[in-house]
Amino acid sequence: MIGQSPAPNPPGRAAFRSGRSQTDGPAVSVGPAHIPPCAGPSAYAAPPPCRVEGRPAGPAILCAVSTSRNQDLERAPARRDARRSGPQRPGRVLFVLVVLVGFSAAVFALITWQVVADGPLLRTDRAVGRVLLHPDRVSALLADLGNAQVAVPVLVAVGGYTAWRGRAAGAGRWWLVPLAAAVPMALLPALVVPLKAWTARPGTAVMPPGTGYFPSGHAATAAVAYGAAALVLLTWLRTAAARRTVVALFAALVSGASFGLVRRGYHWPLDVVASWCLAVVLLSALWLLISGLPPRGPRPRPPRASPAPAAPDR
Repeated sequence: MIGQSPAPNPPGRAAFRSGRSQTDGPAVSVGPAHIPPCAGPSAYAAPPPCRVEGRPAGPAILCAVSTSRNQDLERAPARRDARRSGPQRPGRVLFVLVVLVGFSAAVFALITWQVVADGPLLRTDRAVGRVLLHPDRVSALLADLGNAQVAVPVLVAVGGYTAWRGRAAGAGRWWLVPLAAAVPMALLPALVVPLKAWTARPGTAVMPPGTGYFPSGHAATAAVAYGAAALVLLTWLRTAAARRTVVALFAALVSGASFGLVRRGYHWPLDVVASWCLAVVLLSALWLLISGLPPRGPRPRPPRASPAPAAPDR
């Protein structure tokens, strides 16, 4: 009404505008009146100075703590996303791979030396082989998993499938990974055949007289073919369940073929173990080759040119 003085502002609103409460004492200088004190960095173009007039630096410390807490909350999702999508520490993976390859090479060298020298390790090998020897239909079927007529077509089928998927997705150099998977399989005969001729190890009691049973070519074929197929498939799988399924299937095929070879009497146990060691070296080299290839993905397309603006009507 005319003649009446305007009503005073409520205490809370006045305290908010001045940046203090009624019991806070002197005002805190924090910038514009509509921004509360100690706001996060998103409220300013730059973090404001926290100055206290006539009082100790308590509010400034609170402001710094609040600002630091806001920054930590903003960085937390980024750190969490980086942990989910970042590299899986390639240095540690490479170290584990080097240790695995070195151990496999050492075991292979030890077994080969024992075979050539007819060392004491062969006595244990023969004893274990006689215990496991039990030729039957099941062991013969399991041993057939190491035949080249069975294992190599699996690798070819997986390579063709991944090549088709890569080409359909528009991936650059889609043929590199399937081609790389064929390299260990091509090198395998060049390694196994000379070793068989050099070691000249005789076979088990159920095999005809002869030599050339070390290392097991069937066990090496199964491990390299199924292992290379698994590595190629893993480059396309994104879920942990699918990856575990492929790894479990690979382990089952190789274990079944190896057990069938020993159970049927085609090879001694150390013949199979030496083939595993050889396969570890070849598959590790394949993994390094695949991981060093350009990342799989569609080729980048040039941006489309935007249409020229129409001339204004006159």
